[in-house]
Amino acid sequence: MIKNLLLSTILTILCFSQKSQAQSDYLINIGIKDSLNSAVLGESREFYVDLPESYVEGSDTKYPVVYILDGGVMLNAVHTVHSYYSGGFMPEMILIGISNAENRTRDLTTSELSERRGQEYHQENGGAEKFTKFIQSELIPFVEDKYPVTNYRTLIGHSYGGLFTVNMLLKHTDAFENYLAIDPSMDWDEQKLLQESKEILSQNSFVGKSLFVSLGGQLHMADTDITINNVMKDTTEFTLFSRSNIELSKIAEIHKDNGLNFYW
Repeated sequence: MIKNLLLSTILTILCFSQKSQAQSDYLINIGIKDSLNSAVLGESREFYVDLPESYVEGSDTKYPVVYILDGGVMLNAVHTVHSYYSGGFMPEMILIGISNAENRTRDLTTSELSERRGQEYHQENGGAEKFTKFIQSELIPFVEDKYPVTNYRTLIGHSYGGLFTVNMLLKHTDAFENYLAIDPSMDWDEQKLLQESKEILSQNSFVGKSLFVSLGGQLHMADTDITINNVMKDTTEFTLFSRSNIELSKIAEIHKDNGLNFYW
C-alpha cells in the first residue's frame, strides 16, 4: 500500500510541481476551502480538503489522510494521481492541501540566515519549527475533529516543502507515518539540516516510518554534460542542490539498521 502511494504520487508531482508553482494566479479547482485562526502563527491559515468519492456525510467510515505543503498548487497533482490509482493500487484517502502562498519561505525553511550565496538575504525565513507547531498542535487536531480521518498520516513537500518534510521526519518523527520529499532543498543554510541528519539517522529509531526522496530536473544548471554518474565530483555552487540530495540518500542508506523504510 505505502509503496504504491509513494511511487505513484511522486511521479506525477514531479511532472506538475515546477510548472504549477510558477503560476502565481493558479486557482484551485478541487477540494473544500477551509481555514482556522492560528494562535501559534498569529494569523488565519487556509487549507483545502479533498474528500473521497465514497464519502457520505454522517457515515462512520474514516480514511487515511495526506497533508500536502504548498497545497494551493500541489493538491491538484496529488488529486489526479490519487483518483487514477484509487480503489486498486491505493486506498481512498482524504487530501489536505495546506496553503503556503503568503509566507512560504518563512514557513518552510528550517534555520534562519541573513546571507545566502555571498549576498544579504532579506526575506523572512527559518520559521519551520513554528509552522511545525501549528501543524501538530492546531491543524491536525482541527482536521481530526472535523473530518473523518484516521491517525495514519502522510506528509508531502516539494523544494522548501521537501526540506520541511525531511526536518519533520528527523525532529518530529511521530507526527506522520510517511514522508515524501520531492527535490528537497537540502543545500539550505550551507547544508545545515543535511549535516544534522548524519547524527540523527545514526542514533534514533525510525521503525514504522517511510521516507521517499526524489531528485528531478537538470543536475547542473550550466553544464548538460554533468550526469548522475559524475555530479558528485563537481564542487561548484551549480550542483550543490543535487549533490545535497544525493548525499542525503547515501546517509539514509548507510543507516538502514534504524528501521526507516527508505526509497530514493
